[in-house]
Amino acid sequence: MKLLKQSLSLLLSYCVLLTSAPGAFAQAGQSAAQSATQSPAQTAQQVPVQAAQQTPEQLQQLVAPIALYPDALVAQILAAATYPDQIVEADRWLQQHTELKGEQLGQEVDKQPWDPSVKALVEFPSVLANMDKNLSWTSSLGDAYVNQQQEVMNAVQVMRDRAGKAGNLKSTSQEKVKNEGKTIVIEPADPEVVYVPEYDPWLVYGEPIGVWPGWYSYPGLFLAGPGIAFGLGFGVGFYGGFGWGWHHWGSDWHHHDVIYNHNTYISHSRVFVNRNNLNRAGGFPGGSGFRGGSGFHASPAGGRGFAAPQRGFTAPPTQPSNHSSAFGGFNHGGVTRGFSARGQSSFGGGFHGGGGFHGGGGHR
Repeated sequence: MKLLKQSLSLLLSYCVLLTSAPGAFAQAGQSAAQSATQSPAQTAQQVPVQAAQQTPEQLQQLVAPIALYPDALVAQILAAATYPDQIVEADRWLQQHTELKGEQLGQEVDKQPWDPSVKALVEFPSVLANMDKNLSWTSSLGDAYVNQQQEVMNAVQVMRDRAGKAGNLKSTSQEKVKNEGKTIVIEPADPEVVYVPEYDPWLVYGEPIGVWPGWYSYPGLFLAGPGIAFGLGFGVGFYGGFGWGWHHWGSDWHHHDVIYNHNTYISHSRVFVNRNNLNRAGGFPGGSGFRGGSGFHASPAGGRGFAAPQRGFTAPPTQPSNHSSAFGGFNHGGVTRGFSARGQSSFGGGFHGGGGFHGGGGHR
């Protein structure tokens, strides 16, 4: 009798599975179809919300994929990471306009409503696509830069020092590596041609470090092995006449700032909340919570002033976690996690061709 009951129970469970599975698969397919047609802002909002401060070790792991890039490119990436919704939009736009090249591409990019940092990354389509593909990582980087700017800049220098001690960071025909006191500066060897180094961010720093959760390698930026190689060199002279071009960017390692047009870069993004200033100002309502600190303050003369955010929203709760995959700010709507929870955007992020010069280099 006991065996008969168990057999009947298994039979009923199997029948339920057969009747419910088609509906489950249909629902999954419908969700995927909806995600594929979402706007960039909707896709960006799918990143898991987390608002914890990160440890120095976590920040070092976070910046590992970009720490060995030239200073100006690091600056562009950190600034653009505060606009993950625009990253998605720009990468989708670029995939739809592959016929545009050189100055014509620059002219069309200049018409777009994106932040100058996002426009600047169109010069480096593989970098832009990688940030779109790894949207959860990108959002974590943007959140960290908003809330832990000094620590993020310090983490970049720590990782450069580790790569140097491992014998993987030195001057080549593609880039110059200079030690200025305790600061390591990386610049293109030719100011008009920028090479983006290819490396494994989890091996290049000597002792292996843990892979950022959900991080995916991207063709043209990833090298299997412990060294560094160079592939495409991107000509940046086409964009010299635009205010967002390569030569307008830099990193101020002394003040731990991103430099744009010779001033401290000020992000206008409303995606992330500066939690440090919210705490000092008592949050919303009652104080702006965005004055002072972390570069998100009134711009110096000639800079790009910060547009005061609207008041009256409730700041998201802060919960401790190992990683910040955060949209802890204005655009948080509690929507489903979808593609970005997997570290991918819903717009493919397929490999983009060069738009530059083929350079040598190989391992160094």
